[in-house]
Amino acid sequence: MSRRRTLGPKKKIALLVSAMTVAGGGAFVMASTSNATPPATKSAAESTACLGLATALGNNEKFIADQKANPDAQSEARIANREAVIEEIKRKQEASGCAVGESAQDSQTAQPSQPAQDGEQAGGAEEAGGAQASQPAESAPAENAGGGAAASGQQVCNGSTVTLSGEGGAPAASSNQFPAGTKLKVTNLDNNKSTTVEVTSVSGSCVLLNNAAFEQVREAGKFLIRRAVIEKVG
Repeated sequence: MSRRRTLGPKKKIALLVSAMTVAGGGAFVMASTSNATPPATKSAAESTACLGLATALGNNEKFIADQKANPDAQSEARIANREAVIEEIKRKQEASGCAVGESAQDSQTAQPSQPAQDGEQAGGAEEAGGAQASQPAESAPAENAGGGAAASGQQVCNGSTVTLSGEGGAPAASSNQFPAGTKLKVTNLDNNKSTTVEVTSVSGSCVLLNNAAFEQVREAGKFLIRRAVIEKVG
């Protein structure tokens, strides 16, 4: 017959203490995880990426308001398109840790209190390849021309920052100063990248780039170009 091995009282106590220690440690880990503080959201005043997204949201809201105030046969379709764009911008705000729904217009008046860190990433695609641009021609007049009246090669929208409209499709721009068909060259002076795009629609700013065009000139993780040169080239 086989012998049944029994544990002495001391071994039983030791095993019981070990089991309680393991269980207590697991409960502590679970409690620590469940009580973890969620990351704080950033405002447009704290992050260049958040400022760019807030400006894009504000520009689209302004466009919708203008369309509602002065409707035409295409206003309903335009408003529906911009409402979808606003929802996409809000998703990018959430992914970037920004305050969802924060809106800003005329971004020159609301600059971040400190520059964004180089590693600060925003939701969306990484910087796409774009042709290396030469410096803007010095012969181009420095004064700001009045929208569509500007001559070809003239700098326009002086002092304006550039952000994205949030619209998809091939590289293009929208503007409240230039008619459809106008060609604009936008140069980001922070990385010397440029893109030449055609105005295809109306917006609430001098120039907004759609997603594809903005990717050609953006710095990684940023949704705002503070130092830009915009030229009318056609």
